[in-house]
Amino acid sequence: MEKVKDFRGRWFMIAACILLAGAAGLLWAARKVPGFAEWYSKTVYPVLVTVVGGFFGLVPVSVVELFLYGGVALLIFLLIKYRRKPMVLLQSYGLIFSVLLFLYAACCGVNYYRVPFSSYYIQDILENPKETKEQAADLRALCAWLTEEVNKAHDELAASEGNFENMQKKGIAAMERLAERYPSLAGDYPQPKPVMVSEILSVQQCSGVYSPFTIEANYNNDMVSYNIPHTICHEMSHLRGFMREDEANFIGYLACLQSEDADFRYSGYMLGWIYAGNALAKVDYEEYARLHGLLKEEINVALAENTEFWDRYEGEVAEVQEKVNDAYLKANGQAEGVLTYGRVVDLMLIDFALNRT
Repeated sequence: MEKVKDFRGRWFMIAACILLAGAAGLLWAARKVPGFAEWYSKTVYPVLVTVVGGFFGLVPVSVVELFLYGGVALLIFLLIKYRRKPMVLLQSYGLIFSVLLFLYAACCGVNYYRVPFSSYYIQDILENPKETKEQAADLRALCAWLTEEVNKAHDELAASEGNFENMQKKGIAAMERLAERYPSLAGDYPQPKPVMVSEILSVQQCSGVYSPFTIEANYNNDMVSYNIPHTICHEMSHLRGFMREDEANFIGYLACLQSEDADFRYSGYMLGWIYAGNALAKVDYEEYARLHGLLKEEINVALAENTEFWDRYEGEVAEVQEKVNDAYLKANGQAEGVLTYGRVVDLMLIDFALNRT
């Protein structure tokens, strides 16, 4: 019996070493080999989305959430069972860690080093940024335009008696529609899923999460409703290998704006107004306050409800999560960390200059 256990332990170690080497090799190639990450994201990763994501997409609930609960139970079970056999426990934990690291590298890590989404159509503008004064003027114009559009979108939603239902199918339709304009977004989109116990995300001040272990787009279903469509499209942009948070926000914004569904258009303009409005408040608070006063009363009520919702979850857990996320983003080539989320305004300004004026 001992020989069988020793044999199993050796195979655990061999498998763990192979997986760790594979993960290290993928991440090294993504960082050091020119063109590898782009090639991988266009050839290998889409197959993983179709096979792995498609398989788990057949399950109507978040599989990674179930794995989380099961994984915690498994770790506790192993700890109890092998508490007097530290080597066996170490081998078991090592194998689990190596599997997770390999899945992360194969289904997420490499994509951080691919060519950015913005380079497909605005690289020449990004290489020639405008002067700060011009950017401020553009920001005022963008916020004024968004104020008009979000008011219109609210009226369209009310007139159509629309509601925030069937958002998974609407989200896929919105992304597929955007892919007609930007082929880099074309491909399979497994169904996005709400997290069953969404408070897990709420206490982390998190609206959604992409799971590299199951290739799933998950979202917080407890948020104020207008957040959900944009979040769905944001998380699904990761299914196309675009991992930068500013670009995922931008893709979600574009997908919502051109959606055929009023609730998605409203969500896109709302999130756009919030990001751009926060940026404007820092450079011209008086203009921000003036535009804020032009928003319909119902929109201000929704914004207040959103603030109240997130304020309930401020605390040490959220602070720790932000620090962890900041370190994670910086480790994956996003030097600005969590500030990267706000850089969506730079992309919105470019889009506004190119397509909205």
